[in-house]
Amino acid sequence: MGSMIELTAADGHKFGAYKAEPAGKPRGGLVVVMEIFGVNSHIRSVADGYAADGYRVIAPAMFDRVQRGYECGYTQPEIEVSRGLMQKASLDDAVKDVRASVQALQGSGKTGIVGYCWGGTVAWKAAAEVDGLACSSPHYGGGIPNHAGLQPKCPVMFHWGEKDQGIPMDAVAKVKAAHPQFEHHVYPAGHGFNCDQRGSYDAASAKLARERTLAFLRKHVG
Repeated sequence: MGSMIELTAADGHKFGAYKAEPAGKPRGGLVVVMEIFGVNSHIRSVADGYAADGYRVIAPAMFDRVQRGYECGYTQPEIEVSRGLMQKASLDDAVKDVRASVQALQGSGKTGIVGYCWGGTVAWKAAAEVDGLACSSPHYGGGIPNHAGLQPKCPVMFHWGEKDQGIPMDAVAKVKAAHPQFEHHVYPAGHGFNCDQRGSYDAASAKLARERTLAFLRKHVG
């Protein structure tokens, strides 16, 4: 189990973050970027899982800039509120919070980033704009096709759902065409397939995506 800490971005913004420690010496650091539902029980469990795999993990509360301490579940009203907060949030500000998280992981070894949903887009943008990242693994980031022109500074492994209503396969093809040098994995699942608290959860796809991400982290982080 981890604990909440407070970090400060370069612009002075103070935000919460969930930090999970491995049992022994860290294999490296990992930033886990939330969906639009905050650093909720699911994201904390994802962080705990990667900590159990040997990484020192920080999951920053990205919406603290618009509503401090926000976290929720997956009912339709909660989804609508979360979408509203996402529209108020800035990807540029999110990158500032990633930078602060990476700095907080200094001394852990190399650091990677994993993101889900909106966090997948953040993980993609961070790969291009944040120094010190060893790799990035975005999962179904809906904004990625709109930012396909970014040029990452580190290896990237993409995870997409072929039944994702929000990210059609032609949009995925656009990203693949722009970045054929990276790994692109497509799963027989919909959006949010990694989250075991959502109706779109697909256990087999989630397991495979996690195994691939772990192998990716072992290769580039440690």
